[in-house]
Amino acid sequence: MCLAIPAKIIKINKNIAEIESFGVKKEVDISLTPEAKVGDFVIVHAGFAIQIMNVEDAQVTLDYWEQYFNEGKN
Repeated sequence: MCLAIPAKIIKINKNIAEIESFGVKKEVDISLTPEAKVGDFVIVHAGFAIQIMNVEDAQVTLDYWEQYFNEGKN
């Protein structure tokens, strides 16, 4: 099972993209999504961007994750 959290592409250098989600940055391979560009949201699995998400779907998913993360804080 894969728990997908959308991440926004911040920079691209050849086939490696720097992504950010909830303040965490990392590098992933975008060879499987060659049309990905800076500003896109992607789903990442095993170090590869496997799908580009539209902004609306990414924001809905991020909102759900934020609610989940904040439930334990109350």
